[in-house]
Amino acid sequence: MQDVKEMRQVYCDCLLDMAKENKNIVVIEADLMNCIKTERFKAQYPERFFNVGIAEANMVGVAAGLSTCGKVPFISSFGPFATRRCYDQIFISVAYSKQNVKIVGTDPGISAEVNGGTHMPFEDMGIMRLIPECVCVEPTDAAMLKSLMPQIAAYKGLVYIRLFRKKTEKVFEDGENFDLFKARSIKEGKDVTIIASGIMVSRAIEAAEILKGEGIDAGVLNTYTWKPMDKEAVTAAAKRSGAIVVAENHNICGGLTSAITEVVCANCPVPVLSVGVNDKFGEVGKMPYLSNVYNMNVSDIAERCKQVISLKK
Repeated sequence: MQDVKEMRQVYCDCLLDMAKENKNIVVIEADLMNCIKTERFKAQYPERFFNVGIAEANMVGVAAGLSTCGKVPFISSFGPFATRRCYDQIFISVAYSKQNVKIVGTDPGISAEVNGGTHMPFEDMGIMRLIPECVCVEPTDAAMLKSLMPQIAAYKGLVYIRLFRKKTEKVFEDGENFDLFKARSIKEGKDVTIIASGIMVSRAIEAAEILKGEGIDAGVLNTYTWKPMDKEAVTAAAKRSGAIVVAENHNICGGLTSAITEVVCANCPVPVLSVGVNDKFGEVGKMPYLSNVYNMNVSDIAERCKQVISLKK
């Protein structure tokens, strides 16, 4: 079942709610306010809304400058342009300079669909994870986004939000609370744990149900914050099940698989396999087609679970 509202609508709802209480929240856009639906923020707070045009590097610089004046800028663009295109400005003007900026990169991974490879971020979380002290988070659905947004606004420093723009599969109930720095265990399993983020969470849950019918007890752990990783939750899952499959809508090189294996290797070495983009560029297509191209379907997750379980024996 899909959420009632698109994630971009919920994002703007949250901005409007927070702006009532915090006059320092400002929004900066690179001429994409119709895509992210922040035109409503512009209508209500025109003096706190800035459109810099299609110039993401400049947008980051403006955000850094506003931060020095005590503002809390939320800036956004398509994932590749919010990260890769203006990476040095983010690194130096924001992170190195200890500024308080929130960056939203939309259309993660295959959700970029027909915009194709130029707009399809398979590397955004990987490169943002390399920035010291940068918090990297991928909200799973609308309920989680609502809970995390006030925490993100209150956090002093750089936060990268990887945001699916449209309606997501509903995983959590409205009103649930989430800790920005803790993973959420959806189901514990003794045979294998599927660690997933973003659109792959609902697929992981479905894969676990399929495996249950085959006598395999698969757990599901939602690590929505990739950095800092909840090492305790990941280590506990490794100890409990002895095998892990990482499911991510991202390049497995430098992405969630890398983040999870860093923790597992250091704390509880167990077999780890992954479902995600295997060192490839993006291409044009709708999500069902792209899921097949990159082997990111529910059946792929279930098969990987069987393979990693065999490695325990």
